[in-house]
This record gives sequence, structure tokens and C-alpha cells, in this order.
Amino acid sequence: MKLHHVLEAQQFDRATLSHLFDVTQKMEHVVAQGGVNTYHNRIMAALFYEPSTRTRFSFETAMHRLGGRVISTENAGEFSSAAKGETLEDTIRILNGYADVIVLRHHEIGAARRAASVSRVPIINAGDGPGQHPTQALLDLYTIRKEMGKIDGLKIAMVGDLAQGRTVRSLAYLLSRYQGVKMFFVAPPLLKMREDILEHLREHGVEFVEETALEPVLPQVDVVYQTRIQRERFGDRLADYEMCRGIYVLTHEALRRLPAHAMIMHPLPRLDEIAMEVDDDPRAAYFRQAQNGLYVRMALLSLVLGAPSSATADGS
Repeated sequence: MKLHHVLEAQQFDRATLSHLFDVTQKMEHVVAQGGVNTYHNRIMAALFYEPSTRTRFSFETAMHRLGGRVISTENAGEFSSAAKGETLEDTIRILNGYADVIVLRHHEIGAARRAASVSRVPIINAGDGPGQHPTQALLDLYTIRKEMGKIDGLKIAMVGDLAQGRTVRSLAYLLSRYQGVKMFFVAPPLLKMREDILEHLREHGVEFVEETALEPVLPQVDVVYQTRIQRERFGDRLADYEMCRGIYVLTHEALRRLPAHAMIMHPLPRLDEIAMEVDDDPRAAYFRQAQNGLYVRMALLSLVLGAPSSATADGS
């Protein structure tokens, strides 16, 4: 199977997800063997208009592990021709002459789709403002399957900034592909999950409930997906930010209510919504989750570039 653009979670059906995760498992073995050189003649452009640590570095590491090369900018708004007024579309057209795949993070919803409309090389959406973050959702889903052994029938709490959280929006779309999943959306009224996601879940017969309190939800779920309250999304609405931050905090005390088999996830970075004392709990999966991002992004790159997924460490 070959992908082209990776723009949104909705483009992945269950069969595609299954194939992607099979390739991802192979990539775990590839990394353990030291990588491949299959892509020694391929170049990935990392075009990031918003700050990033995990997404940018994992994509760049993924390309290096696959034997490819990387050109990048970590602040394209300031250190590219965008500072001179160049449009995103023109930047993408130029990069088409330099790179075989473009990984784009942008502050505007729909930016990845705009880029894809003028690009002959694959565009991978690495986050478009509060819109979507499909590759994060893919690694989240892979982590759930890897840790829990299944996805069907799970009960998952998404907690925090759901209105502006692109990771939870994308993950909700992916989870709707599975049977018997129930979602608990835990957020203050200002940050509740947006209606477009809720309507999608209704149309697909996915059970969900909306809550404002976390503690009663914890005993009921298999997965807690915690998110931070994103200061950068509030603009000058500082009073709203202060009203929402610090409401949901996972501590040792809170985890007494969480089932022993459950897992705790977070897209990172975290602020104070997960106490550092939780890191030693075996249910804390967020650092393993981040590591899985490397393998999933290696798999995605191999699929959009069309190279064999059965490569070995010696490049054969």
C-alpha cells in the first residue's frame, strides 16, 4: 500500500490502520538493528511554523533512521521567506523542487490541505493550529493497541483542552473506526469538545459522554488521555486561561481510583496536569508513547515514499 498526502485522521480506514501498524512493528525491529539505507537518495523537508520538540525531532530522526536526509527550519515564520510575505502555497511550490516529502506544521487550520493542493510531493500534516494532528493520533492509537492488546471495546477518557486540542480531535476520529469504544470527554465548559466531533461520533454510532469532573470517571476507564491547557491558544483571554488551568491534575492520590490495568497517556509537553510522582507508576505510558512516535513516523514515511517496508538493517 502507498499513501500520498497525510492530512487528516478521517482518511484512515480500519484496513489502512492495520497495515500501517504492521509496518510500524517492522520499524521497531529496523531501529533495533541500527536503521536502513533504503532512502539514501531521498530528502525530507521539515517546515515548522510553530514550536515543536517531539514531532519535529521524531520525524527528522525517522528519516535519518531510514537512511534519508533532512532539510529543516524550526521557526519558518521568522526564518523563511514568510517573513517577507511569501504565501504558504509559494513556499510549498519552491520546496517541491528540493524535497521528496514535506512535513508541515502551521498555526492555521487547513494549512496542510492548502499545501497539498499545490504540491506534487507528499505533504504530511504535523499539526495545523487547533485543527488536527493526524500523526500524533496514529502513534496514540498504536500505543493503545500495543499496551492494551486491543482497541475494540475500550473506554477512553480525554481530559483537558478538548476544544483547542488537535490531538484529541484526531484521536476521536480514529477511535470511531473501532467497535464498542466509549469516550468520556472531561473538560470545563469553555473547553468542551467541539460539536463537529460530537456530530461525527453520533453519525457513526459511537458512545460518548461529556463530564466536567474527572474523579468519577477514573474508575470507569481503560485509558486516560490527559492534555495540557494550552496558554498559546487563548490569545489575550488570560482570565479564561486562569479559570481553566489546574482543574484536572493526576497525582498518586487520584490514581487510586484508576483500575490497575489502565494506562495514562499525554501528547506532551506537560505542565502541572500530571505530577512527576506519577512517572514511576507502570500505568504511565506517555514516555513510551513518545518513543512510538519514531516508529509510526518511519512507517508513514516509508509508505508515502513508496519504498519496500521489508527493508533490513543492511539496506536489502
